[in-house]
Amino acid sequence: PFEEPLLSLTKSLLAVAFLASFGSSMLYGYNLAVVNSPAEYIKAFYNQTMVARNGTGLDDKTLTLFYSVTVSVFAIGGMVGSLMVGILVTRFGRKGTLVRITCLVFIGGAFMGFSRSFGSPEMIIVGRFITGVHSGISLSVVPMYLGEIAPKNLRGFLGLVPSIFICVGVFIAQILGLHELLGKEEHWPLFLSLVVIPTMFQLMLLPWFPESPRYLLIEKRNVHATITALKWYRSKVNIQAEIEEMQEEQRSMSSVQTVSVIGLLKDRSVRWQVITIVVVNIGMQLSGIDAIWFYTNAIFENAGIPVPQIQYTTVGTGAIEVIAGCVGCFTIERLGRRPLMIGGFTFMGICCAGITLSLMFQSHYISVACVVGIIAGFCIGPAGVPFLITAELFKQSHRPAAYTVAGCLNWLSNFTIGFVFPFLQMSAGAYCYLVFFGVCTAVAAYVFFIVPETKNKTFVEISQMFAARNGMLEEESSELGVFNSLKLAKMNGYGAVDLEYDVIENKK
Repeated sequence: PFEEPLLSLTKSLLAVAFLASFGSSMLYGYNLAVVNSPAEYIKAFYNQTMVARNGTGLDDKTLTLFYSVTVSVFAIGGMVGSLMVGILVTRFGRKGTLVRITCLVFIGGAFMGFSRSFGSPEMIIVGRFITGVHSGISLSVVPMYLGEIAPKNLRGFLGLVPSIFICVGVFIAQILGLHELLGKEEHWPLFLSLVVIPTMFQLMLLPWFPESPRYLLIEKRNVHATITALKWYRSKVNIQAEIEEMQEEQRSMSSVQTVSVIGLLKDRSVRWQVITIVVVNIGMQLSGIDAIWFYTNAIFENAGIPVPQIQYTTVGTGAIEVIAGCVGCFTIERLGRRPLMIGGFTFMGICCAGITLSLMFQSHYISVACVVGIIAGFCIGPAGVPFLITAELFKQSHRPAAYTVAGCLNWLSNFTIGFVFPFLQMSAGAYCYLVFFGVCTAVAAYVFFIVPETKNKTFVEISQMFAARNGMLEEESSELGVFNSLKLAKMNGYGAVDLEYDVIENKK
């Protein structure tokens, strides 16, 4: 069953998937983990700067507040960036947006890299915010771009490539943060600013790849550019059927104009699709994964692992993330989206309950195993599939607004759990992980009962699967044929386009 997808995987598809993920998605993972290792050095820099400015240092509470702002401002920037996705991808395209936002990484990296030279803690905070804006945009645009250029039998595989690179980014930050590498006090500005290197490669190479064929045909109506892009991304096969599928999607849409966020929320024809992306994207963050990452060191210390060795144990968890991400990526086209989501959330829920029991009975080694299980369960499915199905559940006109909603909720939930979890832990103690158990179980149940399997389905077929649930079956079918269609005549083995307009006369 995997032979046909492998035949469809061209070098161009693989190259653009790796390049877009390497220069964008990987930076998100890197920026999540990069501040952990040099935390004490950054705090010391803040304190020394205030002594030089005011003659007195900062108390522990204020110093912790400064550092907390440094960490959390990345999520605030991400939320701001997610709100810009719809406007940017409509105006500049998917690839065009990725190329243009690289300037944010260079600006943010410069702010962080020169912060110590200028004696300015504010530059670190501003740099983190700017790189957060970049991640907020790219976290939605990369899976959107890859989902649109991939053939339907490879959409899952390519859609999970960004999640692997997010895990790789975390893993690289953990390795470089070791004391033997960049984990020394004199290296932390360089450590923070290394994000510019992957972006430089992306800026040099990505502009040479074509824009999304679906964007070019449906939104820009540029037939020749569409044919050129499809020739680039496909092996020498008949592309006529694929363009006809795009035309079918175009004819099924009530408008080729991009729908706004308000329009998306008001549109009854996508009601259950919107509910689905809300549930899975909020559930992705409220599953407890961020809390687990934040308290991993404390759990390992309680398990009796010597403090100097904890950094190496943390790197081991990073390796598990990458392996689990690869397992999800290489099995999604065989198993489908639903098993990875249901299995991932269910396994995370069981491990969250296991952490509660292990803390109650002081079984620290079980808690370590449960932490590893939560991380592995998350990276196999829930880490990447929500971004993938956000692309799959919506047609071209609704997709940018859907990613805006999904991205904003994702970052807002990320920011919320970072602030709420310490208070939840203080009030509920070991029982706080039962909240995450409840969230994981609820999301798994929702996917099981509501979300259909989208593997190897066209965007129109997926929309029709939801039509009956949305009560729009008759209305959707009546819209087919409203728009002018483009028909293909086979030439040179690829297909060329002859424009044949179906004239629809609406008299009186």
